[in-house]
Amino acid sequence: MVLSMTGYGRAGALLHGRDIKVELRSVNARFFEYSSRLPRSCAFLEDKLKKLVAAKVSRGKVELSLSIQTVTAADTVVTVNWQLAEGYRAALNAMAERMDLKNDVSVGMLSRFPDVLTQTAAPTNEDELWEDVKSVAEQAVDAFIAMRAVEGEKMKADVAGRLTTIETLVGQIEENSAGRVQAYSDKLYARLQELLGDRSIDEGRLVTEAAIFADKTAIDEETVRLHSHVAQYREILELDEPIGRKLDFLTQELNRESNTIGSKCQDVSITRLVVELKSEIEKIREQIQNIE
Repeated sequence: MVLSMTGYGRAGALLHGRDIKVELRSVNARFFEYSSRLPRSCAFLEDKLKKLVAAKVSRGKVELSLSIQTVTAADTVVTVNWQLAEGYRAALNAMAERMDLKNDVSVGMLSRFPDVLTQTAAPTNEDELWEDVKSVAEQAVDAFIAMRAVEGEKMKADVAGRLTTIETLVGQIEENSAGRVQAYSDKLYARLQELLGDRSIDEGRLVTEAAIFADKTAIDEETVRLHSHVAQYREILELDEPIGRKLDFLTQELNRESNTIGSKCQDVSITRLVVELKSEIEKIREQIQNIE
C-alpha cells in the first residue's frame, strides 16, 4: 500500500468525565520527526504517544495535539474548612446577640464566606487516563493512516501512468536509434565520394569508422536498464511497506540512464524524445518526494 507523507486525522470521546480530543497532521520529511502539544498535566504521556505513532508511521514530520476538558465533577474534590466555618458562625451569633438582631445564619450564607469551601482536583489516575487517551489516539491514528492511504493511491495511479509513458518513449528511442549506424555509414560514404571523386574508397576504413560510431553511440544497455527499472518500479509500488526511499533511488537511476542516452545521441528526433523522457521522470520525482 502506497502511503502519502501528508495526512490529517482526528478523534474524540467522552470517557470518565473527560472530553478527550486527539489530532494528527503531517508533512513530508526525509525521516520520522515527531512533535506534540499536550496539557501540562499530561506530560507523562509524551513518550507513550510518540511510540504509539511511531509504530504506524516510518517517515514524515508528524504533529500530535491532545486536549482534555473535564465535563463532570468526577475529578473535583470539595473540602469544607470546618474551623473557619465555625468561626464565622460564632461571630455571626455574637453579632446577633449583642445587636439584638434575628439570628438567621444558614448553610448558604456560611458557604459564601471566603475559603469556607475549596475545590481541588482529585489525584489523577495515570493508568486510567493513559488507557482513555490511548483509545482516542488509536482512532486518530487510524483516521490519519486512512487519509494517507487515499492520497497515496492517487499518487500511485499518477506514477503508474507516467511509467507507461516512459516505456512508450523508450520504445520510440529504440526504434529511432535502430538505423543510426547504417545512416551514418551511408552519409559518410556519400561524403567521401563527394570529396574523392573517381578515386576508390577504402571500404575497410569505412567499416572501422562505422564501428567506432556505433560503439560511441550505442544505447542498448541504457534502454534495457530503463525497461528493467520501470519493471522494478511497478513491483515496488505493490509492496506493503514503506517504499519512498527505494523509489527515490530508482528515480535517480532512471534519470542517470536518460542523461547517458542524451549525451550519446545527437539525433534530433532522439533528443526530443529524451527531453520528454526526462520531463516524465522529473514529474515522478516530484510525486515520490511525498511517498512514505
